[in-house]
Amino acid sequence: MTADSTTGPLRPDIAHHAMLDARMARAARAIRLLSLVSWPASEQQTFLAAEARGTATLPAFQYPKHDFGEARREFDAIAAAADPAHPLGIYLIESAHSWGLAAELLENLGTPRVTELSVALFGKPEHTLPGGATTREAANHFIAIANELDLELLAPSEQVAISATSLAMQLQAALDDYFDARVIVVELDPDLIAKAAAGPNRIRLRAGAAFSDYDRHQLLQHEAFVHSLTALNGQQQTVLPSMALSSPRTTATQEGLAVFAEQITGSIDIERMKRVSLRIEAVAMALEGADFLQVFRYFEEAGQDRVESFTSAQRVFRGVPTTGGSAFTKDTVYLRGLIGVHTFFRWALKHRKLRLCRMLFAGKMTLADVQRFEPLFDSGDLLPPRWLPEWVARANGLAGMLAFSLFANRIRLEQIMDSETVVDI
Repeated sequence: MTADSTTGPLRPDIAHHAMLDARMARAARAIRLLSLVSWPASEQQTFLAAEARGTATLPAFQYPKHDFGEARREFDAIAAAADPAHPLGIYLIESAHSWGLAAELLENLGTPRVTELSVALFGKPEHTLPGGATTREAANHFIAIANELDLELLAPSEQVAISATSLAMQLQAALDDYFDARVIVVELDPDLIAKAAAGPNRIRLRAGAAFSDYDRHQLLQHEAFVHSLTALNGQQQTVLPSMALSSPRTTATQEGLAVFAEQITGSIDIERMKRVSLRIEAVAMALEGADFLQVFRYFEEAGQDRVESFTSAQRVFRGVPTTGGSAFTKDTVYLRGLIGVHTFFRWALKHRKLRLCRMLFAGKMTLADVQRFEPLFDSGDLLPPRWLPEWVARANGLAGMLAFSLFANRIRLEQIMDSETVVDI
């Protein structure tokens, strides 16, 4: 599908901002935030070996030094040249500011300053959600419910471990079938600490890790059909090539959309919600003074094995001192993003703007961006998404779920006094 703007000259305002965005995309490519804050797999091996001997000490990974001064000056120049009254100008100003903060964070790896910059980019557990509860309170709600449920209720098939090799083959087959071609390659990575990571054309799985059937569905919906698809669709945008990049300012919407995809396709389980929520509580603990060992023990006591406890604790202490009082707060965006995206989808149905939910897949953007970009999608200056996950493409099914959600939210459980009241309904 081709934008009208590619068949003739761009309007001056569009051309001006397209030029600025091309500059921003070039400057931002070196700001690989998540990969540069992460630890190598050797840190995990060293720690777990010492922990098994009873001699564990706080990890003290020495981060390489970075100088992104030139990139930060470029971001400042781009923001100064953008029109703050234009939808593209707002996008560029906010994005350039976000990239600048990320660059500064990477220049300060291993210091407490990273915590301040992380909070500026991703927020913190005390962030207030619609309705008045904080992100931390929401996390503890899901942890409590998960702890009350009996794991023995799991179906036998859900308890069978899937090897990384087998999962890679299954995901590859599903993706090849979706694209009718080899567009995304699934690879095993022995150096990956996280269980999975996604880019536009590659999904990596941690070699040697064990996965569940829920993991398979979650990875397909979360990593492939949100993170990878939005990057691939963003690569189609000739006016805003930066929409293919994972800008820190789009993280909450991206992760919220990805978890919402898990939810609406029935791919999420309460244990997944618990894992996400435990990370939020762990971030709060670290900010309050807990060190790496205390956070590691917290995950162990919550039921995670030693490897996953290290992986989870490492996420909290990426880029910061492990002695307590500091944290990398990115994991706080998952619940906040989920609630934001779910609320936006309900708003879109109510106001007959479900089309905007589809446009969220046209590249990596925020909920505010997609609303400001609506006239640009109408004019053809921005392209609609080339690829969509099935649950978005089938608009009638999405509308049905959201319509029920809108009505069900009117029911207040506090007004239903007992089981007989429920039966009477």
